[in-house]
Amino acid sequence: MPPMSRFRSLKATVLNNELIIVASEIVNFDSELPHYKTEDGVYRDPADDGHIFSPTIMWIEAFELLLEKLKPKINFSKVVAISGSGQQHGSVYWKKGSHTVLSSLDPSKSLLSQLKDAFSTMDSPIWMDSSTTKQCREIENAVGGALELSKLTGSRAYERFTGPQIRKIYQTAPNVYEDTERISLVSSFMASILVGNYASIDETDGAGMNLMDINQRTWSKAVLEATAPGLEEKLGKLAPAYAVAGRIAPYFVERLQFDSNCLVIQWSGDNPNSLAGLTLNTPGDLAISLGTSDTVFGITAEAKPSLEGHVFPNPVEPDGYMVMLCYKNGSLTREDVRNRCAEKSWDVFNSYLDKTPPLNGGKLGFYYKDHEILPPLPVGFHRYIVENLNDATSDNPVVCEVEEFDPPSEVRAIVEGQLLSMRGHAERFGMPYPPKRIIATGGASSNERILNSISQIFGCHVFTVERPDSASLGAALRAAHGWLCNEQGSFVPISCMYQGNLEKTSLGAKLAAAAATGEDAAGNELLDKYTVLMRKRMEIERRLVEKIGRV
Repeated sequence: MPPMSRFRSLKATVLNNELIIVASEIVNFDSELPHYKTEDGVYRDPADDGHIFSPTIMWIEAFELLLEKLKPKINFSKVVAISGSGQQHGSVYWKKGSHTVLSSLDPSKSLLSQLKDAFSTMDSPIWMDSSTTKQCREIENAVGGALELSKLTGSRAYERFTGPQIRKIYQTAPNVYEDTERISLVSSFMASILVGNYASIDETDGAGMNLMDINQRTWSKAVLEATAPGLEEKLGKLAPAYAVAGRIAPYFVERLQFDSNCLVIQWSGDNPNSLAGLTLNTPGDLAISLGTSDTVFGITAEAKPSLEGHVFPNPVEPDGYMVMLCYKNGSLTREDVRNRCAEKSWDVFNSYLDKTPPLNGGKLGFYYKDHEILPPLPVGFHRYIVENLNDATSDNPVVCEVEEFDPPSEVRAIVEGQLLSMRGHAERFGMPYPPKRIIATGGASSNERILNSISQIFGCHVFTVERPDSASLGAALRAAHGWLCNEQGSFVPISCMYQGNLEKTSLGAKLAAAAATGEDAAGNELLDKYTVLMRKRMEIERRLVEKIGRV
């Protein structure tokens, strides 16, 4: 069951019937497909601030290469179901007549050679794009404001969301919009290739578009009309995440010897798949994904959208929801600090974390290598010192702005600053505090020092999973779940696949950083001081947004 995910690379994870990983592969866009000349898998448009996109056909070529790499490792004829994980909010534009090409692929030819001309634009807007502020305000105003749009779709208008991206194309490239017969998300685009037909957008990934009614799970007529004319026909129908998108196309049966009965389960976004891969099913739990974008997410029984954060349908529980906060400045911004201050070495970076004390002497940093989503601040770096943090009698610590920190302090400031922001916004969004536990995933979840900081700042135990790429693992699990639902003829809880047996699968979590216990006076005092620092950070952030915010 090989699924694929994220924008710097394409990954595959294969599970057997005991939910144990038996094979995996990866294709790195920059190094293995250098002719596209991407940086971190994307292009940044120097003429249009905030315009960031990827070449659509690069994903097709990477997919073919990934399958070739998997060939020696697994017998494709034994694969019974495939699902996948696509970066959320990315979109693909099939031009008129492309369905005919897609449904009649010649197995003697490559996918790339047959699909390279199938798109009305060769550029796919992705989640990093922040060039649609005007379109966001137009859509919000058309439905009665940001809060009304959030109540309707689960989120206020965000520049990376697909609705504003579609509106921008309609306004600035009307010929492209007119020549488009189908708009896919990255997830449904990959599923479409596998089934040789336009696959539906799944309800969970569809919630990241500002176009779907979050409660009814249907396209919102009001938002569609506010976005672009004739849009519903170009989007097709929505489908539950556990539904069958179709059987695998004859192209893959003949070319790679897949079984013709192999099911393709709806693909979904990377964040919903991470929720599945972490087996997050307790409302008091939180997950933190430390990847190219950092995210904080949990689950809830009812939708309560607000002006920040997002509400999506739960990908593995049709009646529930997942709530999420998303930060654009994640690992790439941590890497930028590493490169500037720690000799481009994670070992040096970690040694600086070891030699600097928790709380960093009150040093607070705001690091935005890219325009940030939460808070909505432009590219820039801001540094402050909270001077009397250790004075337990002070209710209003003095804050001074400074130009720079020494390198070790800069390293701790990026780590603590990102985590304090997560905690502050999570509490404001109504996520549980303190959480029962946090499950950490993503590349940086392998860094013990960062996990220890999470435990200290949030005041709870931190767990990790066997594989940091939980989105790919979750997609493989969802493939098995969709197959089971299809066999049963109706939805069955995903937990029945691993109940009482979780630790024997590749899905179990292990304790990685323990929180202070009730008797640990020093640990509790540290948590109290982090609480003061977090509140001060949120005050500074509010002033920055008022002064230079992008909204």
